[in-house]
Amino acid sequence: MPIDVQRIREQFPALSRSTGGPAVIHLDNPAGTQVPRQVIDRMTAALVGCNANFGGRFRSSRDATELSDAAHLAMADLLNAFSAREIVFGANMTTLAFMLSRSLGSQLREGDEIVVSSMEHDANVTPWRLMAAERGLVVRVVDFDPVTCRYDFGQLDDLLSARTRFAAVSLASNLTGTVNDARDFCQRARAVGAITFVDAVHYAPHGPIDVQALGCDVLACSVYKFFGPHQGVLWAREALLEKLKAYKLRASSNELPGRFETGTQSLEGQAGTLGAIEYLEWVGKTMAQEQLASLGGMTGRRPALHAAMAAIAAYERGLSQRFIERLGSIAGVRIHGITERGLLAHRVPTVSISKAGIDPAELDRALAEQGICVWSGDSYAVDVVQRLGLAEAGGVLRLGAVHYNTREEIDCAVDAIDTFQRSKGASR
Repeated sequence: MPIDVQRIREQFPALSRSTGGPAVIHLDNPAGTQVPRQVIDRMTAALVGCNANFGGRFRSSRDATELSDAAHLAMADLLNAFSAREIVFGANMTTLAFMLSRSLGSQLREGDEIVVSSMEHDANVTPWRLMAAERGLVVRVVDFDPVTCRYDFGQLDDLLSARTRFAAVSLASNLTGTVNDARDFCQRARAVGAITFVDAVHYAPHGPIDVQALGCDVLACSVYKFFGPHQGVLWAREALLEKLKAYKLRASSNELPGRFETGTQSLEGQAGTLGAIEYLEWVGKTMAQEQLASLGGMTGRRPALHAAMAAIAAYERGLSQRFIERLGSIAGVRIHGITERGLLAHRVPTVSISKAGIDPAELDRALAEQGICVWSGDSYAVDVVQRLGLAEAGGVLRLGAVHYNTREEIDCAVDAIDTFQRSKGASR
């Protein structure tokens, strides 16, 4: 059976919460999703039953260590990693990116070159630019088309050279919703010997991630963006992790992945991560039979996880279409991103809009008063808003759906936007 959205919504306690009126509509998902019961139960059980540091001989510490190991293995399954040794937990993707920039930067030399992209969250730009400034590196930039909000990675051929050491790109833009061909990007960059980094934070709740198929060297994501707690995850090829310098305490482990997991890790965060993946496994086994039947070559829970995300992607294409059709009917509204029905597989249901004469922050506040959660501004996609020429206008209004959202919720939000712009004297 396909995604049963009502059954899905029953798993998320927060979706029944209201502000004294109708239930809150969560279209703020690009900034963080709600969590299912499995996550809450896992985190509660960890804090009650084994709230201890890892590596001890007593029972609660042994249980905590086993739970952490299980979380590493679960993330390896979700990303189709070769080994749990390739999974590094941290506070969030931003913190992990800065950690990597320090470790990687120690191996680079003045005059080496790196490639960054312009349709990115700032966490996939600033760590690398600071690394370049500190090490005297040359920065090359892959630009996107502000009309189509897509990259042409053919331009990489003119940017890459024998001196290119590192290249970074996102799997999906957190502002335009564009899904990028990261596999093509990585193939081109790795052909000249560059280490490739993929920011999968925004894509993770919307579709399957297979690091083997992507062919990247490093990939990062944040669990709170795919139905879990505030927790970051970095995957990297084991051979690369073995080679990178770890900035750690003398008493810390020299083994992977512990040598990169500085300080005391969040037991409850890792427990919640395990709960999020168990939830996705449930989705795969109960609502993705068609996708499961087409999979081969994976074992254990990996087929169910991959199938779940494929089924979610299929359902969300309908949400993208609904957003585009309804928002596109409001005169003067500009949708920044892919709008062609035949290209919806190349975007996620994150839709950013602007309209002349409408302040995104004021519209944001008006929706919030009606229990509709969205965001306005640049959403940390600083370069994107500047490239779109909207920095002085206050950026965009961003609405982002995931698989627990309904078309009715989208209609409600769009109706509220239309009512607001009419109240400002704008006509359809």
